[in-house]
Amino acid sequence: MSTPAPLRIGVLGCADIAVRRMLPAMAALPETEVAAVASRDPEKAAAAAAPYGAAAVLGYEALLRRDDVDAVYVPLPAALHAEWTGAALRAGKHVLAEKPLTTDPESTAALLDLAEAAGLALMENVMFVHHRLHADVRALVADGVIGELRSMHASFGIPRLPESDIRHDPELGGGALGDVGVYPLRAAQHLLGDDLDVLGAHLVRGAGSRVETAGGALLATPAGVTAHIAFGMDHGYRSAYELWGSAGRLTVERAYTPPAGHRPVVRLETRTGVEERVLDADDQVRNTVAAFAAHVASARAGEPVAHDREAPLRQARLLDAVRRRAAPVRPVPEAARPRAEAAAGPARTPSGP
Repeated sequence: MSTPAPLRIGVLGCADIAVRRMLPAMAALPETEVAAVASRDPEKAAAAAAPYGAAAVLGYEALLRRDDVDAVYVPLPAALHAEWTGAALRAGKHVLAEKPLTTDPESTAALLDLAEAAGLALMENVMFVHHRLHADVRALVADGVIGELRSMHASFGIPRLPESDIRHDPELGGGALGDVGVYPLRAAQHLLGDDLDVLGAHLVRGAGSRVETAGGALLATPAGVTAHIAFGMDHGYRSAYELWGSAGRLTVERAYTPPAGHRPVVRLETRTGVEERVLDADDQVRNTVAAFAAHVASARAGEPVAHDREAPLRQARLLDAVRRRAAPVRPVPEAARPRAEAAAGPARTPSGP
């Protein structure tokens, strides 16, 4: 039996996440190959494409017209996802798009419907859910290690970004909720289930900022398990969640963006003491690309897909519910800014995806 030809992927843009993490993963997997990289800047396209022997393409439209591209990866700013994901689907390409898939539930639903009608794969790139750590955590909770689950605390924060960063631009879909808040919110869905009610929410716009720079939310399941969510992009780095049960607590650090060689540590605190379980390393970037290739293979064969096509829509609705519940966004007074900056110290950019 012959080995299937690899999935030929074209990349729209030269975003950092594409160059640093996704392109190497696509090139390393036997199921995929980097076929082309497009940019509006020919030098950027050439530099990104060269290590993989891929075509450097001037302009996104030109890449979508290529017959040697089966699928497209979209790492553009969030506000451009709907336009270019839709264009790729209409051009007959399967699509892997960065999170969030779009900036509103209606656009997300329209893209999912478009992909389904065309028999094409459409997947949102939320990588941490493909790391085996979280399946292991769910198994521990199901086994009753911490008793009956009572609540979850989840947080993700990164140091302040340069003012020129696209995440500070509202016209490009910037803001803490969609960029960093999506991680702990999606973790709550992943670990507690999708039927979450938003009991309260709060979004804060830092002094001088045009977008929200921090926020929090209180969620609850129908059974009364609560999820306390905190996030921001003017913070000391934190990437963690804690599950608190009737008989103990389970804590995970470096929960959302671990490097491939990192061995996760699950800390268990129960009546019998404290235990740290060191798990095997896993590569969530590689796993995500492999999941996308499998999703495309299923779509090509007309088979049911293992991938949950509705997950992006449920996530979009949760983000929208948090934003609506928090409106209006509260500004931080100018007088508070110098104290906050002095306390934070020099900014560092995290190394994760």
